[in-house]
Amino acid sequence: MVRTQISLEDSAYREAKREAHRLGISLAEFLRRAVALALSPRRPAERAWMRHAGCVSSGDPGASRSVNVVVYGRPRP
Repeated sequence: MVRTQISLEDSAYREAKREAHRLGISLAEFLRRAVALALSPRRPAERAWMRHAGCVSSGDPGASRSVNVVVYGRPRP
């Protein structure tokens, strides 16, 4: 692990410190997680489309069958 020093606006520091306390973690851990989250979309993913799996729900229990008709032109067996 590399040690570094950063400067934050007073308000950002207070908010980050408060959120870290709320989560029960150190400010350093909070900032590590924030950096990891900010960089994660830039990292190559094996199946990036899986990030969106389950994001939308139609409420239709037969939705996968209708998707197969649209995508493949045939119902799912």
